[in-house]
Amino acid sequence: MRLIFLTVLWLCLSIAVHCDEEDREEATVTEELPEGVAVETDEIVYVSPTPNGHIYFAEHFDVPEEFEAKWIRSQAKKEGADEEIAKYDGKWAVESLMKDGLKGDLGLVLKSKAKHAAISAPLDRPFVFTNKPLIVQYDVTFQNGQECGGAYIKLLTQETGMRLSQFTDKTPYTIMFGPDKCGNDHKLHFIFQHKNPKDGSFSEKHAKKPNARLDEYFKDGKPHLYTLMIHPDNTFDVSVDYKIVNKGTLLEDFSPPVNPPSEIDDPEDRKPDDWDEREKIADPDAKKPDDWDEDEPEQVADADATKPEGWLDDEPEMIPDPSAEKPEDWDEDMDGTWEAPLINNPSCESAPGCGLWKAPMKANPKFKGKWRAAMIDNPNYRGKWRPRRIPNPDFFEDKHPFNMASIGAVGLEIWSMSDNILFDNFIITDDKLVSEQWAAETFDLKRNLVDRDQSDGWNIHKPWHWLQKWGRWTNSNEWFWPLYGIVTFLPLGIFLIYLVRWVYSPDEEQAFAERIRRWMNKKENAFMVYGMYLSLPVTLYVWFLWRRVVEESVVQRLMNYTNKNPWLWAVYVIIVGLPLVLIFTFCCNSQEKQDAARAALAKKTDEAVEDDEGAEDQQNEDDSESVPQLEGDEEEVKDDEDAKDEVEEEGSEDAAASEEPPVERETRRRVRKD
Repeated sequence: MRLIFLTVLWLCLSIAVHCDEEDREEATVTEELPEGVAVETDEIVYVSPTPNGHIYFAEHFDVPEEFEAKWIRSQAKKEGADEEIAKYDGKWAVESLMKDGLKGDLGLVLKSKAKHAAISAPLDRPFVFTNKPLIVQYDVTFQNGQECGGAYIKLLTQETGMRLSQFTDKTPYTIMFGPDKCGNDHKLHFIFQHKNPKDGSFSEKHAKKPNARLDEYFKDGKPHLYTLMIHPDNTFDVSVDYKIVNKGTLLEDFSPPVNPPSEIDDPEDRKPDDWDEREKIADPDAKKPDDWDEDEPEQVADADATKPEGWLDDEPEMIPDPSAEKPEDWDEDMDGTWEAPLINNPSCESAPGCGLWKAPMKANPKFKGKWRAAMIDNPNYRGKWRPRRIPNPDFFEDKHPFNMASIGAVGLEIWSMSDNILFDNFIITDDKLVSEQWAAETFDLKRNLVDRDQSDGWNIHKPWHWLQKWGRWTNSNEWFWPLYGIVTFLPLGIFLIYLVRWVYSPDEEQAFAERIRRWMNKKENAFMVYGMYLSLPVTLYVWFLWRRVVEESVVQRLMNYTNKNPWLWAVYVIIVGLPLVLIFTFCCNSQEKQDAARAALAKKTDEAVEDDEGAEDQQNEDDSESVPQLEGDEEEVKDDEDAKDEVEEEGSEDAAASEEPPVERETRRRVRKD
């Protein structure tokens, strides 16, 4: 047991030291930044991030001067549009969020609506599709919601002599990615331009529509992080706020498909005139029966019906309203002859009915309807005609659509009916850890502040809000999961080990376990509390692990993080191997103790031992003192003392009545004591 606690203590200290080192590294970076950049807002410190690693483009918009020097507003006109709206004159500005924003955190804001707007910036170095993944990430905030318009970005194709000042919707792009909405149609675009290897032409390939609901992202007014990852094995995944909403392969999950079919219908083929596609036909030999009358109506008047007594034949159902008067301004030349409005005849209220009586209708037993011949199998049926298949003259097979055209710039070319759309924290890289670190230093801080400001403390009606915040925090603190696993499963493991030892260990340990069991039986809530203590953390742990496996591929994240921190392999070995070794050791030791105890018990039973009354009394006193009296056991202890006195009296009477051999008396004494 000491070994277990020492191991757990060592693991906790190791994790704490590792986290402390990371905190010191972050603190060192903060101290090296210029004064005035780090600003504290309600205990959340935002520092303009410094891009590190394999980065092709990174922009946080925190320095307006750098933005003006790097980004280029389009001066072109949109082709095919009216002159009044053809110009890209949408207004761009660098501002902070209108509410719940971090001080010092700025973003690119679209200030105008119902206007075409375009702006772009060159990459630090072109991205060439080789053997590394492409990761594109940025966050968007629809501060005033979104009625109709997009917030997507375009990764422009690298070209010689690229003129970003003439950026339009016709400018060649490699990938278009981001949210778009109009009315109730919510989209998350992922479109890439595929090059036909036969003729060199480009065509758009649209990813399948996500199954997840996207409407909340356009109306909640919160920042949302959009991430696109394309891998060299032609797979991709699209995530929003770290949650994967769409994934698949470039070869199978796009429309139209990357590779055309190998065969197509012959456009010159025509169906023969004698081709009969009718599977069933009317029997030509069938004849209508002679007694089949098609003129019989479906319903006829009931001949057995009689007019109810008191029916008023001469009274109409409706009569002119006697109290109505012609309006004074009624002009018969213009309005015609005035007639009083009709009302229900009051005389008919007490009668079964008024007016001409008619017998009710009933189903006609002679009705058969229109006669039709029975259907039979068509002897000339040849099946559904289809044109013959011929080889597709335009067929090609591109097994590596990931090899797209190189990317040279990033741009925004949008039209929106809503203004104040904020774009922030663009990054293009080939390293997932770099993009995650960038998001942790930018988006996570912003979103945490927004969530905290929008929640007025603990809300009992929204407990999942705090679980979601906890889940987001654990996503950015990988060290928490091993620690939580230890804290969660260690009590359960100790309890199971103790049960094993209780089952196989006699004498003192079993006696102690028996006292614990008796005490817990007295305390009705003891088992319930302990069960909740074990089941609740385990349930939450399994639930969050399942969420992460489904949404983020936790295995891949864990492997990447472990490769970056090799010392974790030793921790995993200890965490996985130590419980197995301990359980195996305890089971083996328990079996040896059990065999030894049985041998000792057999030896005591077979060998004669002189009965020493003084030693017996002293042993009984030692046993009574060694067992502590537990709360709630006063009655049981009293019953045990009474039983002990009765046993002693009975023993005295038996000793006076007859003398027995020492072995038998010793055996009786041992049984009574037990």
